[in-house]
Amino acid sequence: MERETKIKIIGTGIFIVLVLGIGYLVYYSNEIKEDLIIESIGISGNNLLSENDYLSFTKLGDIVNENRLTLQVIRSRFEKHPYIHKADVKFINETEVQVFLTEKKIYGVIINNNEALFVAEKFQVLPVFTNTKMIDIPILSNISESIEFKTLKTINNSDLLQAFKIIDAAGLTNANILNELAEINLRNGGDVVLTFSGLSVPVIFGRNYEACKMVTLEALINNYLVSNTENDYIDLRFYNDIFIGHTQRAEL
Repeated sequence: MERETKIKIIGTGIFIVLVLGIGYLVYYSNEIKEDLIIESIGISGNNLLSENDYLSFTKLGDIVNENRLTLQVIRSRFEKHPYIHKADVKFINETEVQVFLTEKKIYGVIINNNEALFVAEKFQVLPVFTNTKMIDIPILSNISESIEFKTLKTINNSDLLQAFKIIDAAGLTNANILNELAEINLRNGGDVVLTFSGLSVPVIFGRNYEACKMVTLEALINNYLVSNTENDYIDLRFYNDIFIGHTQRAEL
């Protein structure tokens, strides 16, 4: 028993020494890298803005005169940008750093007092900068309640929650449906109406059962609407019934 105890103690001691040694080497190697002179910074993962726009915001476009520039400083500057959720920064050689960006998920665009604003994940309002690349995201219109949309603030609103549910359901159903979703008209709390860029008629979507309705809509587009283009609307408001038809026009 004493021998087994001694073996365990020795083994544990060796393990602790190895862990401490590896930790020291990792720390020391990082300290060496932090002292290296960074001559260039590359960016990947950017979709909303160009590399130059991000570098301009972070004031890293010209790093010749930058003193004590470290990976931590670079990461901090990028993560202060309104569009950035996370920035991973690594040396790819002795003088060049690569920044891997994870941008926030943008759900839609709202127009507030003639100003375009993004609505991102967690219902955060973001500014739309001059050089922002407009991606395939829907316009969110006629949002109920009087809301003061301020950038970098989060909005608690039932209509926005409904819009997010519709967008998530579209994305889970078919990427093409999500890309072609042009507008979500929330009709000030009424029945939601959707407009698709690849569909000539509006979709009266209603509220609730978003996933089921999106699957139904995909089936309609693929199997029925391809050869039937004489309709004026699609009505999916009712859980068990689908209405496709013409709007009645009164004769003068």
